[in-house]
Amino acid sequence: MPSSTSPSDAPLPPVGTIREGALPRGLRLTASDRPGQAQPVPVRDVPARPWKGIALVALLVMLIGVGGWEAWARGFGLRTADIGDSPQKWAETRASIAPDDLVIVGDSRILFDTDLAHFQRLTGVAPKQLAIHGTNGRNLLENIAADPAYKGLLLVGMADTSYFRPVKAGAGVGAPWIDGYARNREPSQISGLYLDRWLQQLFAFLDEDMRLSRLLSRNDHGWRKGSDSPYDDVWKVDESFPGRQRFMWGEIEKPGYLQDQARHAWGGFKGPPGRPADIAETIARSRDAVNRIRARGGDVIFIRPPSAPQLRVNEEQRMPKAKVWDRLLAQVPARGIHADDLPAAQGLDIPEWSHLSRTCATVFTDAYVRRLVQLTDRVALRPDAPPPLATANCKGQLAGAPLRRS
Repeated sequence: MPSSTSPSDAPLPPVGTIREGALPRGLRLTASDRPGQAQPVPVRDVPARPWKGIALVALLVMLIGVGGWEAWARGFGLRTADIGDSPQKWAETRASIAPDDLVIVGDSRILFDTDLAHFQRLTGVAPKQLAIHGTNGRNLLENIAADPAYKGLLLVGMADTSYFRPVKAGAGVGAPWIDGYARNREPSQISGLYLDRWLQQLFAFLDEDMRLSRLLSRNDHGWRKGSDSPYDDVWKVDESFPGRQRFMWGEIEKPGYLQDQARHAWGGFKGPPGRPADIAETIARSRDAVNRIRARGGDVIFIRPPSAPQLRVNEEQRMPKAKVWDRLLAQVPARGIHADDLPAAQGLDIPEWSHLSRTCATVFTDAYVRRLVQLTDRVALRPDAPPPLATANCKGQLAGAPLRRS
């Protein structure tokens, strides 16, 4: 009886002449039908199908899916060109540092709370932003200190509980960014960064915090008692702009689920008090790093951005200002700017308790830059600098609203 896969009455083409799509309909040849040929993959005819129609339907489905996903993303408050941060972006900025540049390092507070454009409007100087979210600023200070060419002005931002945590705890999120600097400057990494930038100029849904896999996990709002929940993790709290400028995401400034989740994720900054030995080691390492920069003709100034009372109470219990900040400035040859000492930085809007709203970041930048120019002659106010800002210039305003001048 003839086989449905290899009809017994169908003549086999000569060995060496078999090609895809050239067999009688329904004939399927296996390797056993082709002795002497090293072709283990079966050969069969290509069935007639409306391939153009199938391709058109597939294209339409893709366009509808992508269009719908993009419409949802923009309706959710996302925008194009917000490509987030990455080791490659940090490495790109790190590679651009010149010996006399004004550079900012630290954690997410100095990163989100500094308006680079306003800094330049005030001074004519464009700072290079090297701060990394979730990263100990001391490690970045040491990274710059290890650069024998650098002799500029370095601003070191700090959240006390991060800066003074045990050295053995590591740098945090930025550890592989710093250690992998050379690898992230390889051609494959650079080309990937350029491709990512191009694509995200077109699509808002490419936001790294809004990938479908992450959104699906966010459906777990603590349903599984006694187990970790994605609700406990830091989610999207900021958005990115060129030059590694990052500001708080406008959706976090609005009361509601996203703001509540962001507040919850910080866990109140609770934890054990800082160990005297760890604080002493941090100060000693800071002193060594600052001395190396100053020996080359550079200078270092520390900056402590504000945090809300809901977090500050726990930060003070763990790392009292008198025992960490005051002691650091007393034992390290560097000056400092603390938010507590800036009248214009009091009562600013800190929606999720750890970072300033976008407009208040501009006010804080205005306040600390005006203090900065009093501490160093390496930077000065422009003759045409805008007038000072005050707390009232940002209190209660939403992201993107124009600032009122005092």
